[in-house]
Amino acid sequence: MAKQGKRYVEAAKLVDRSKQYDVAETIAIMKQTAKAKFDETVELHIKLGVDGRHADQQVRGAIVLPHGTGKSKKVLVVAKGEKAEEARTAGADFVGAEDMIEKIQKENWFDFDVIVATPDMMGLIGRLGRVLGPKGLMPNPKSGTVTFDIEKAVNEIKAGKVEYRLDKTNIIHVSIGKVSFEDAKLAENLNALMEAVVKARPAAAKGTYLKSITMTSTMGPGIKMSTTQF
Repeated sequence: MAKQGKRYVEAAKLVDRSKQYDVAETIAIMKQTAKAKFDETVELHIKLGVDGRHADQQVRGAIVLPHGTGKSKKVLVVAKGEKAEEARTAGADFVGAEDMIEKIQKENWFDFDVIVATPDMMGLIGRLGRVLGPKGLMPNPKSGTVTFDIEKAVNEIKAGKVEYRLDKTNIIHVSIGKVSFEDAKLAENLNALMEAVVKARPAAAKGTYLKSITMTSTMGPGIKMSTTQF
């Protein structure tokens, strides 16, 4: 751990804590500070001036990033009949109904990243609310994961669709790619996400909406971005 700590301290020296950077500068510094031996994930942490405890100030949705996330997601589809067939054809990794619910319940199986379900299956999935909710895996119509258009849902997730939602501290955490991505592609992904978050501003939100935006790589220090550029 000491070695990692030293690496982090060195990387942190490249970041001026008193400054807020524009998109191009942020990406350049993030790449300089990403020193791990693997292709780190680039994360965005957006603090919003809302109170997510109120339903009318919730911010959540989903967007297909122009250049994906660099990670292929495993999709579980809970559906029956034609819709199950549609899921298999679209390239879902796992397809089933009661059998899949049972597997999660009995085996504590979570070898997937996203669950897509047809609306008629939500009663079944509701039984798993307590385990899926805390993991952020509960299908939701707002993020397009409760739908009869299974093919579209699976295709979008495979193409690099990301969900954004507030955590308890009113911060949104989203992966926008990998350190190995070209700067321009990271910038396009970042701008697409920020556009979606700005558009999702609730009418009930008062005052400053974008409080702070920080970019980090998996092991790197946080780099504060200027909020006024969005």
